Amino acid sequence: MPIKYVPFIPEPIEGQAVLGNFNRILKYKGADDTSMVLQRGMPLYEMEKQETVGENADGNMVIRGECVSACAYLKEQGVQVDLVYIDPPFASGADYAKKVYIRRNPKVAEAITRAEQELDIDELKAFEEKMYGDVWDKEKYLNWMYENLMAIKSVMSETASIYVHLDFNLSHYVKILMDEIFGEENFKNDIIWFYENKPQFGFMKHLPHDYDSILLYTKTDEHTLNHQLVPVKAVQKQAVVSWDPVLKKRIAKRDSNGNIIYEERSEKYMGSVWTLPLIHPLAKERLDYPTQKPETLLERVLNVSSDENMLVADFFGGSGVTAAVAHKLDRRFIHCDIGLNSIQTTRDRLKADGAEFDVLEIKDGVQLYRNPVQTMEKIKSLIPGLKNEDALDSFWEGAISDSKLGTVPVYVPNLMDSSSKLLDVVLMNRIIHQAIPDLDTSVKKVIVYYIDITSEEELRKFIADDDSTTVEIELRDLKTILDDVVIGDHAEFHVEEAHDDLYGGYAVFVDKFLSDRVMQKIFEFNEKARMNATAKKPFKPIEISEDGLELIEYLSVDCTAAEGEWHSDGEIKIDKLGYVIRNGTKIKDFWDGTVRSDRLPLRLKIRNICGDETTWCIT
Repeated sequence: MPIKYVPFIPEPIEGQAVLGNFNRILKYKGADDTSMVLQRGMPLYEMEKQETVGENADGNMVIRGECVSACAYLKEQGVQVDLVYIDPPFASGADYAKKVYIRRNPKVAEAITRAEQELDIDELKAFEEKMYGDVWDKEKYLNWMYENLMAIKSVMSETASIYVHLDFNLSHYVKILMDEIFGEENFKNDIIWFYENKPQFGFMKHLPHDYDSILLYTKTDEHTLNHQLVPVKAVQKQAVVSWDPVLKKRIAKRDSNGNIIYEERSEKYMGSVWTLPLIHPLAKERLDYPTQKPETLLERVLNVSSDENMLVADFFGGSGVTAAVAHKLDRRFIHCDIGLNSIQTTRDRLKADGAEFDVLEIKDGVQLYRNPVQTMEKIKSLIPGLKNEDALDSFWEGAISDSKLGTVPVYVPNLMDSSSKLLDVVLMNRIIHQAIPDLDTSVKKVIVYYIDITSEEELRKFIADDDSTTVEIELRDLKTILDDVVIGDHAEFHVEEAHDDLYGGYAVFVDKFLSDRVMQKIFEFNEKARMNATAKKPFKPIEISEDGLELIEYLSVDCTAAEGEWHSDGEIKIDKLGYVIRNGTKIKDFWDGTVRSDRLPLRLKIRNICGDETTWCIT
């Protein structure tokens, strides 16, 4: 349950003029539900500090959680941001996956090297894991975006700007929302990011899509704006102009003979069409993160709309490019994302750049797996007897077959829709008066799962007082089936005092590592590969050694505390080629099976290649 609800904004939003001849209030399917959510406010949950990197005097944050809940925390803390850039899902209908690479095992390196000379490395050593689904019903997407934009506005300073990065599918719809929320008068630019290096294909039934839209709004007319000069392809002659206070316009300067004075210019003021390339596949900044944006794009955003020491926030942070660029440009930053892979990618990226920050997690009861997609899949597999039922509306997750009651539809909250996680009178009213009437008349019972609930007693009374249906409604707490479901990985290790000249201190030797979660993924990959094998493309399974060290991506030791928030007093990350990043510094050494520290380690943390982290006490 949330601790409390924090108001989105102190005053209600007024409708904006559309064509100058009438006023409108934004109306779309589900708007009444959204209005109730906004009236209730942003859910404020407990926030737990997971780790502090450096002294962090500037209060930089990397937050795992949803945008609305993060904004509730920031508003409660009195934090105001000076610039927001968000790159939310585009409702593109695509599923995004992370490519997971098997690492080089230090104990069988020679055997692996020989195998890689004969086998296709990509096929043998990598598989994909779904990170999140960008598949939305348009109305639900707009409801979701409206709620998020309202939350973001509530933590923006009076001089702040917001950039919303979208594609051609939704930019025009979201602009209407932003007109409603920020006011049409505060719309500044529709920036076109043209990426000229995108591959073009002539066989498509439309012209190639080679740009994104970035909507720029401000909260008020007083905002930070730093015009930028960009080079031109060829030197241009341009008239020298000055402001005439009498004519109240710009006029060209002239010489004593009345001729216009020209000057040659190799730069011009940057406009709203930005020609910047996509990230090259071999670029140093590429992190193999889907939807990653180039740093040059964010450099322009931050240079235009912020100054040094201002606070920059990205609430759909992805690969962490906004936070990374903010750090490099001497801005403070807040990175927020619901996906654990995003938090880990950003944390490691910022650590390597020498940034200081806190890693925080919103304790809303659903952060059990790496991302919402996997959590939803796990939830469905844990509900006894739940099966897909094509005859049911998409509102229902599926149904359970009961020998006495027949088909029992089951509702499970969608973790991508924050408004559905809380079971309240608004949602129950929708279930009773919209969802149940659409069911077959033979249905006698439905089961409604929830993550959070306003008051079970209140809802049971609401159900009892409503006589519009005879269908029995059973309420179930989803967290009861999720308790203790995440089983940690297994590791065997020993600690030795190191005496070599290079490091000294202590070394934790990892002798064996087992991960049921990763092995299940590999099993699924191998089964699919086996079924799709052909004579030209024979089956090549991913095989893991007995000690399993190739399943490790990251190790860290805490020499400061045996419990509580993490202190990384020595760490290494193993990149996809098997090279080591030691304490944020990239080196061309292969991993030797250890993680080292100057002092005696008290705890060990290991992250597997899929992103799951497990901690062990050493002493």
